[in-house]
Amino acid sequence: MYTVPDLGYDYDALGNYISKDIMILHHDKHHQAYVDKLNKALDDAPALKERPLESLLGDLDSLPEQVRTAVRNNGGGHYNHSLFWQWMSPAGGGEPSKELADAIAAKYGSFQGFVDEFSAKALGVFGSGWVWLQPNLEIITTANQDNPISSGLAAPILGLDVWEHAYYLDYKNKRDDYVQAWWNVVDWDVAQARFNGGTK
Repeated sequence: MYTVPDLGYDYDALGNYISKDIMILHHDKHHQAYVDKLNKALDDAPALKERPLESLLGDLDSLPEQVRTAVRNNGGGHYNHSLFWQWMSPAGGGEPSKELADAIAAKYGSFQGFVDEFSAKALGVFGSGWVWLQPNLEIITTANQDNPISSGLAAPILGLDVWEHAYYLDYKNKRDDYVQAWWNVVDWDVAQARFNGGTK
């Protein structure tokens, strides 16, 4: 049985950038719904419960047809959100340090150049989806709850949820305001650890 992980911080810890109401709705309702639907779907294919979620998402074509879409959508939702909570922190914001900072500056000219491109990709997602920073520092987007590992790519080092449920209570239709605010809570220590090939 999959379960929703704890946030690791209080619902109101992200302050004026992402409200307590959003965090409760997003974590306790939306993420929980993905987990519940994933668990229910896997009841029809119990052998899959022995495989890690990353294995299922990374080889969707091998899954039985009757559960493939549910694993893609709900398993993807669980995987994506479990990472998303880690990429935010009350002590977040600012800029990365160490190797990640140097690598970003080398690829994008400056940290601000990277922020501008990542933000533009986030605003360019049509409808619901995600924007990701890959270990090679390429910025990519996916629709719905798709993610890089389902396309045969490496696991991302950073990602931003641009579904409306992630921001509508706070920002209404102003996705640009949400994206700008999000930079104030990014946990660069987690991104750095993933860039270095590990997890924090």
